[in-house]
Amino acid sequence: MPALMSSSLPEPAEAAKAASRELSRRIAAEIDGGGGWMSFARYMELALHCPGLGYYGGGAQKFGASDEGGDFVTAPELTPLFGQTLATQVGQVMAASEPVVMEVGAGSGRLAADLLLALDAAGQVPDRYLILELSGELRARQRETIATTAPALMERVAWLDRLPETFSGCVVANELLDAMPVHALAWRADGLMERGVAVAGDRFAWAERPAPDYLVLAAKSLPVTAPYESEIGLAAASWVAEWGRRLTRGAILLIDYGLPRHEYYHPGRNCGTLRCHYRHRAHDELFSWPGLSDITAHVDFTAIAEAGHGAGLDVLGYANQAGFLINLGLGERLATRREQDEALGLRAAGAVQMLISPNEMGELFKVIALGRGMQEPMLGFARGDRTHTL
Repeated sequence: MPALMSSSLPEPAEAAKAASRELSRRIAAEIDGGGGWMSFARYMELALHCPGLGYYGGGAQKFGASDEGGDFVTAPELTPLFGQTLATQVGQVMAASEPVVMEVGAGSGRLAADLLLALDAAGQVPDRYLILELSGELRARQRETIATTAPALMERVAWLDRLPETFSGCVVANELLDAMPVHALAWRADGLMERGVAVAGDRFAWAERPAPDYLVLAAKSLPVTAPYESEIGLAAASWVAEWGRRLTRGAILLIDYGLPRHEYYHPGRNCGTLRCHYRHRAHDELFSWPGLSDITAHVDFTAIAEAGHGAGLDVLGYANQAGFLINLGLGERLATRREQDEALGLRAAGAVQMLISPNEMGELFKVIALGRGMQEPMLGFARGDRTHTL
């Protein structure tokens, strides 16, 4: 069984080590059963979502500050102003479709609570707030967060195990696509290779084999010249395309870090975008302590737009997070907060700076909206819409 210890990361607790070792045994057994090789997409799927052992499938703390045991902080964790501002866009979508919200991958439940409270205050509380969450541990945390923060609205919340057959309303997904498994590819002088995982001695290691036809076809139009290494997010594109037959009216708001295709596959980004996150440390030790680090890849937003459009959805807008939130009145909300309480306003100003600064989340994170039956322009893209860059 591979002993995957990393000297550059904080030492995990003994229980976490035991869970990681068990996951490593399962991965190694599957590699052995597959002839000594596993696609990276499958490795990422197991490392993140293996029931009871994967990063999201297990019970480890994920969201929050480092002193709380978290690995990273998402926008909703920074300030309730994020959810309050997003509520303006959600409210517009519901007004044009149905008063229903579905959040996919709701994290700690903080965004759900903030959205519910903000929509209620605006007189637009949804009839139902649906949460699609596969992790039992995260469901429990979401239920606790909402019950504590918005107890009067708890009866409107329900959890789903799968996508509904049809849906009308607003779908919200914050930092969902980056955690979907990606295929790792290498463009070599002798052709396209798929990068996978093998057991080398007492550890997991990269191993390559000629890419299968479906990956060759998917990569054919990418602006890449060998030698080059990167990823292709087939799972994310397929998930978006699935909404083409399920969404009857409304919009899907996807917020994540990523780039349009011509930037994603830029010659200077020839080592790909795969990264891990552990205790607020970004690292590239993808095979160290499986199940204990989050593994992510940037989103190719051109692929997301193509998948949605190809499935019959309209591309309603694409912008960086800063422009999107400013269009929705983030600045005005911050000014009101400072008028109400100067001390709270100053703290909120620091969080807002992280949300909109080009050097923080403002430019790295993008927002794309896909929908059907939406007649009015989306408020969040009133200025600075970059759809033409896709």
